[in-house]
Amino acid sequence: MRVLVLGAGAVGARTARQLISVLSVDDLVIIDRNVELRDAVVESLGPPAREGTDADLVPDRGDVLVLTAPVPHRPLAERALERGAHVVSTSDAVDDVKALLDLDAEARERRLHVVAGAAFSPGLGCVLAAHAATRFDRVDEIHIAKVGTGGPACARQLHSALGEAGLDWHDGAWSRRRGGSGRTLCWFPDPVRGTDCYRGAFPEPLLLTTAFPTLRRVTARAAANRRDRLTARLPMLRRPHPEGGLGALRVEVRGRRGAALDEYVLGAIDRPGVAAGTVAAMAAVSLIGGRLSRVGAGGLAELVEPTPFLATLADRGVKVAVFEGSTGGGQLVDAADGR
Repeated sequence: MRVLVLGAGAVGARTARQLISVLSVDDLVIIDRNVELRDAVVESLGPPAREGTDADLVPDRGDVLVLTAPVPHRPLAERALERGAHVVSTSDAVDDVKALLDLDAEARERRLHVVAGAAFSPGLGCVLAAHAATRFDRVDEIHIAKVGTGGPACARQLHSALGEAGLDWHDGAWSRRRGGSGRTLCWFPDPVRGTDCYRGAFPEPLLLTTAFPTLRRVTARAAANRRDRLTARLPMLRRPHPEGGLGALRVEVRGRRGAALDEYVLGAIDRPGVAAGTVAAMAAVSLIGGRLSRVGAGGLAELVEPTPFLATLADRGVKVAVFEGSTGGGQLVDAADGR
């Protein structure tokens, strides 16, 4: 079995390391145009990891192509499908995610998998939403908020997203909302706690409305300060750090249980690059192990069983928090408990 990882940055390197620790991979190909970075990652991993070039981006039948680099993902996914290979994408760009979801019919016809948004958020956030949804008879609303970024590419994407209009799903229709608007104080697990979050071009609503067609409302926000919002439509004024600091997720699900309306709030706290690499790797492991719910293109909310997937992430160090109330800190719990 061969796995190809495009991108040797913060997320790609973590993805490759997790894959080696879990799978018996015959050939793990690391591809990055930054040759020094690629070679450093391969050296740190050891066999079966090896250096790859652009020529290796033409996969063979049965290969798994994991896309973590900041390049358009659809052309690479299309070529992989034509060659009979599966795809896992970590992109959090709306255009990428939408284009990958549009490959659903082709992937189904070829009996192949395209996993879109397999990262911190989207990715872990979508699985948390699916996990929370199991507590309800009917899910009406999902609201996601996030703090932090992974590597430089992730930081640049967040900067761009805050300057673009975001999509909210409300009562069966999309509405465009100005990036950087919609200030909301969101509470995350300690030590992040209360943080102002704003709208932007985030793909979570696309993925969640696909997974839950009966939803009435879906929103997504990200933490930002005044400088972030004022400069979002300009080039980044400062060079991003090689890897961002501590990040956090908050997923609030509202719906009906019997005759009562209720809400359930989950969260997670981790370095986004570490969590994203773990989620991408476990998505690939689920794909290879035949544990995805169907062939075709989709996000993790509809492709994995949420509780076992979260338990696997917990074994790899990515923990979930349950909030006892809508404000204040959450208590870390083991997702395998099914809470």
